[in-house]
Amino acid sequence: MAAEKNYENHVKKFLKGCGCWMVKYWGGAAYTKAGVPDLLVCCSGRFIGIELKGQRGRPSDLQLHNLKQIDNAGGYAVLLYPADYELFQNFIRCIVAGDGTNASLNYELLKSKWVTILENKIKGE
Repeated sequence: MAAEKNYENHVKKFLKGCGCWMVKYWGGAAYTKAGVPDLLVCCSGRFIGIELKGQRGRPSDLQLHNLKQIDNAGGYAVLLYPADYELFQNFIRCIVAGDGTNASLNYELLKSKWVTILENKIKGE
């Protein structure tokens, strides 16, 4: 658990250093909605929902549903594993720099992580 918290703090420090606003969301507690991404971020006017997972972590069906809803609404929905941290940094840096083309390319790679999991669940794999 400590490793995941350290990872979360590392991500938050990076986002803060890029001038992004964020809030840590604790879903499932009293009066909160379960399945909401761990970090709700606004970066250069763009909404980003980030579900953080450890190396072997798996998103719940509700987390996947919410990521899909964020994407459908025009936001960025990121399922972030430590292995994808450098790609994520590039994505955020492109957003901050106003480089929409490369931000979109990076986002599609990040998005493919949760889309693949969702598609496999639909297929029953």
